[in-house]
Amino acid sequence: MATTALVTGFKKLLKRHRRNDALSERVRRTLVRTLYTQPTSLAIGAINGIVSTAIAAYVSDSPSIFIASMILSVIAIARVVAALGLSPDDQGRSTRQLEVVYEVGAFSYAFVIGCVAAMTLVMEAGAAVEVLMIANAMCYGVGICARNAGRPVIALGQLLLVVFPVFVAALIIGTLPFLFLALNMLLLIPAMASITMNVFKVLRDSIGSAETSARLAEKMRVLARTDVVTGLSNRAGLNHDMVEKLMDVADDKMLALFWLDLDRFKEVNDLLGHPVGDKVLTEIAARLTEVSPDGASVSRFGGDEFIVFCEVADRRESERLASEIHAEIMRPVRINGERMEIHASIGIALLPDDGVDADTLMQNADLALYHAKVNGRKQTCFYDKSMSRDLARRRELEAELRIAIQRDELSIFFQPIVDLETGRIRTFEALIRWFHPQKGELRPDEFIPVAEETGVIVTLGNWITAQAAKAAAQWPDHVTVAVNLSPLQIKAPGAALGIMNALREAKLDPSRLELEVTESLFLDDHGATESFIAELSSIGVRFALDDFGTGYSSLGYIQKYPFSKIKVDRSFVSGPDVGKKTDAIIHAVAELGSKLEMEIVAEGLETIEQVRSVRSAGCTLGQGYYFSRAVPDYLAAMLLAQEDEDGQARQAIA
Repeated sequence: MATTALVTGFKKLLKRHRRNDALSERVRRTLVRTLYTQPTSLAIGAINGIVSTAIAAYVSDSPSIFIASMILSVIAIARVVAALGLSPDDQGRSTRQLEVVYEVGAFSYAFVIGCVAAMTLVMEAGAAVEVLMIANAMCYGVGICARNAGRPVIALGQLLLVVFPVFVAALIIGTLPFLFLALNMLLLIPAMASITMNVFKVLRDSIGSAETSARLAEKMRVLARTDVVTGLSNRAGLNHDMVEKLMDVADDKMLALFWLDLDRFKEVNDLLGHPVGDKVLTEIAARLTEVSPDGASVSRFGGDEFIVFCEVADRRESERLASEIHAEIMRPVRINGERMEIHASIGIALLPDDGVDADTLMQNADLALYHAKVNGRKQTCFYDKSMSRDLARRRELEAELRIAIQRDELSIFFQPIVDLETGRIRTFEALIRWFHPQKGELRPDEFIPVAEETGVIVTLGNWITAQAAKAAAQWPDHVTVAVNLSPLQIKAPGAALGIMNALREAKLDPSRLELEVTESLFLDDHGATESFIAELSSIGVRFALDDFGTGYSSLGYIQKYPFSKIKVDRSFVSGPDVGKKTDAIIHAVAELGSKLEMEIVAEGLETIEQVRSVRSAGCTLGQGYYFSRAVPDYLAAMLLAQEDEDGQARQAIA
């Protein structure tokens, strides 16, 4: 009856254990791993069992105990070999297989050592042998509960199999001490079961918490590397992918980095709103993912920039892939009923040709992208070493230009704009000159683009306006001054206020200042431009449209903005293609100016024939070397003084 109750209680314990053991397979695998993590302790226990049973067999001189000792030795050795030969990290073996292998050896060993202990009691092998084997069996049963607490079924199963034969032997002997021993065996099971289950729960909870933390950490890691709008990798994800690809690239393969920038994407956000812009980005992301080769890393670098990083066989394959990317992006996008055409500029750098590490590769691809945009956008540009030299040159010029402004190394020269009827100077155009202390005179087309790219043009433009206004304040009231403005300067915060301050400090009438703007200003037109022109026009500042005919010439600009002067580009006057067509264009522009009461300036006049031609075409003003080169402010004042003297002389003669 006692045995039946013991078995029944153990079955209930197993059912409760299975019901509560709702662990994931990975956590269970971790617990099973604990069975195999200490083969040394298993080997020590095996040696102890083999020696103890061998001593019991030798002292008792019992064939039965000797046979049992031999069986135990075989089992013990097999267990050690299995523990050393099987790895819980081997994914080819299931968790259940590892458990079964361990259970067979553990249960066999426990039962045999329990039987040997029981046999020494029943066969009265001697007090010393009985104490040796009982102590060995009980210590094994108790110790195994702690060692194998990660799998309570195995731990308690071993304890039961060790205790049960001794329990039965004690009942068979039936003396009072042995009956009390049986009672102790009976009480040992629930006591050790409680301890084992407590250890198991702590172990399980710890592993479960670690598993949960690992999952959360992995989720956070994925989120940290993922762009929330497109679902592509972000910068962190790109860096991770690049490191992995750089480590695994084959010697005969190349890696290509495609850096894409969507052209004029800001207009989508400004006109249609950011939600629509996000949908466009998501669509572009999907197209890039589809067209990119298998294994490519596609990421959103930020804003409207994307990067595709992949393995290619050679440069020709990267060219083909760039062409496919262009074609895929250029397919019309339809969002909320709106049909849009998206274009992109692409810069490409190749490893190992253009760099052997991620930073260099990205820097060179960015340089290539810059050149693609400067060359007109909608283009693909491969990195070339000359780009790095150009970059170094631009950075050097930027630093020197900032210093030049502080040290007053820059000068303002003035080129006259002459009335073609009277020959008198009507306006001086302010032109900047830079006389470098070591490099000599630097042309404006060398440093002005650098100033525009770096934002120095804003400071430089304000300085030019202030200096030009101060010089003009010393001239006769009928002479005006013209200053070229960069689109960046116009769109900078407080641009109009800077112009007003320059006029106020120079005490120059606003009507004597002409601001020349090019048509490129209106390509990215927005409210700042319109407000700038309106605010300054309201106080009398005049505006001229410069380089007319070279860009996206539109009569809409002339109609919308209060231009008082149009400057016909020099290419129509003295360029290589001058002829009947250019003459007809000049005639048309001059007639337009006459109808709209605008002055028409012909630039680039170098000969008297050119002067006569543009005058007969209807141009009212002329500018060029025929009249004068750009001169310092003191020479400009001398020209005006000489002109005034000549005028007075003519009046005296008359």
